[in-house]
Amino acid sequence: MSRIGKLPVSIPAGVTVSVKDQVVTVKGSKGELTQAFDARIAVAVEGDHVVVSRSSDERQDRSLHGLYRALIHNMIVGVSEGFTKTLELVGVGYRASNQGQLLELSLGFTHNIYLQLPKEIQVETKTERNKNPLIILTSADKQLLGQVCSKIRSFRMPEPYKGKGIRFEGEVVRRKSGKSAGK
Repeated sequence: MSRIGKLPVSIPAGVTVSVKDQVVTVKGSKGELTQAFDARIAVAVEGDHVVVSRSSDERQDRSLHGLYRALIHNMIVGVSEGFTKTLELVGVGYRASNQGQLLELSLGFTHNIYLQLPKEIQVETKTERNKNPLIILTSADKQLLGQVCSKIRSFRMPEPYKGKGIRFEGEVVRRKSGKSAGK
């Protein structure tokens, strides 16, 4: 049996979970999320827990069991607490600013990059003297948040020689020495 899938997901106070027609809907203070699930997986709300079970022990069913349990857990945590990711811009002249949902990035190219963020994500930019600029993204949807962070990061991936690029706060980039001098 799936070690993750068999664990019940507890529902905190202020969060409601409903299951109807192979769709789980989770409502909380931070918003509302929905997730469709496979017909081979059964989701039931029992008191203050959500229980995920599967119909057989086939390989595909076992993998879906843990997957949907993890997705439902992330939805419940998202609507009750929310998720936050912080990106750090490392490089001379790298800047970030936002006007509402429009993020403007200056990353050393000849032009600035403008990115329109989805309405489900709140963005904040911080620029302090003698510190790297920060982009703080907050959302209830963990999948969407990770996807947007990956998109922003793809504009200037951290490189191993000088360490420049967009990285997650606290991420360690392994540095390379570069060319060896002489013999």
